Formats: sequence, structure tokens, C-alpha cells
Amino acid sequence: MIVAGFITVRSGDREEFLSLSAEAVAKARAAHGCLDFSVSPDILEAERVNIFEKWDSSTDLLNFRENGPSDRLTGLIVSAKVIEYEVG
Repeated sequence: MIVAGFITVRSGDREEFLSLSAEAVAKARAAHGCLDFSVSPDILEAERVNIFEKWDSSTDLLNFRENGPSDRLTGLIVSAKVIEYEVG
């Protein structure tokens, strides 16, 4: 299972978003079935944050998501275009 795409935040909020994301990245990488998880600033757009996740299975991904991000983190998101891809 691959999860990839991007999140848009308000101008000036990207560094806070990335900082708050560090805990989620650490938890994901320690979670059962997580093969890779990254949240990174886009090199061209100051309001864009790129997302990439690789999981053993959709079940592992769903188990991780049960804990979800903090309200403060989700409050910084203006829009998201993140898609899950099932790979065989």
C-alpha cells in the first residue's frame, strides 16, 4: 500500500506543520507494517507539503490511522490531495 500526494497549508504555517508532523512520522515508522513514512517541504511551493507512505498492507495503515493527527496539526491544513495506491 502506497499513500502519496500533498497537503497545502496557509502561507507561513509550513514550518509549524512540519514540526508538529515529526511525532506522527516517528510513530508511523515504529508502527507495525510501516515500510516508509515521510513528510517533507516542497522545493517550489511554500504552502505545499509532500506526503509519502509505504505500508505492508491496508490493515496496517488503518490500524495506524486510528490514532490520527492532533487537532492543531489538522487545523493547519487548507487542502489535501493524497491518494492510496494498492500495489501487488
